[in-house]
Amino acid sequence: MHTVELTLDPALDGQVRSVWQRLHAAGLPSLATHRHPTNRPHLTLAAADRLTPEVTTALAGLPVEAVLDGLIFFERAVVWRVAATDALRDLQAEVWRALTGTERNPQHAPGAWTPHVSLALRAKDHSRYAAELRDLPVARGRFVQARTYNSATRTVTALS
Repeated sequence: MHTVELTLDPALDGQVRSVWQRLHAAGLPSLATHRHPTNRPHLTLAAADRLTPEVTTALAGLPVEAVLDGLIFFERAVVWRVAATDALRDLQAEVWRALTGTERNPQHAPGAWTPHVSLALRAKDHSRYAAELRDLPVARGRFVQARTYNSATRTVTALS
């Protein structure tokens, strides 16, 4: 699969990484210990079996505002919810349309997509994360660039 991901401005990236470190320091699994060179805070807009040339054009709306506000728990993942502003929803929908004709992950279909930035992927006890992050503030910044992650080769390529 190939993802279409948005990366954060340096200040917001640093805030997410500080939460990763905070969880790690509290003895909780987090992305702070994920050592693959492609690991960085990001928002996934879509995933498909291949990319189309139209994806780059669809990303013309960058940069867009980023508002991280609140925790969400998915099975074993802990994520920082991203507010779905009109600009962000529009950008995601444009990327989804640009991937027409590919095999797309339906979790990223407009209306089904839950925008988030991952904090931990192997969380067993959500209550410990909720307690540790009970005072997690709203974080604001911008999504500034796009990239694709190729899961077969485990490589990242810039898209914008």
